[in-house]
Amino acid sequence: MNIVQRAKAPTPKFFKVLRSIGMALLAISGSIIAAPVVLPVAVVSIAGYAALAGGVISIISQITVDDTANREQAITNRLKKDNQNLPRDGIK
Repeated sequence: MNIVQRAKAPTPKFFKVLRSIGMALLAISGSIIAAPVVLPVAVVSIAGYAALAGGVISIISQITVDDTANREQAITNRLKKDNQNLPRDGIK
């Protein structure tokens, strides 16, 4: 499974919540870094580390795959492919 397939695959609920938290952390720290006022160096430095952590959390959470949902999706796709050429009235 390559990275694109992993990103498109279903994500477990816990990691969806974790991804949302990471995106919020990234947004808040980005707004602190881009603030038009002069902030202390320590605040901007902490915001930089928070942005990095939020990005890493979001990326790792996105590529985590729910195997049961992935298997169900594969079975559904295989059944759709197998039933594609069958007649609709049930007569062979």
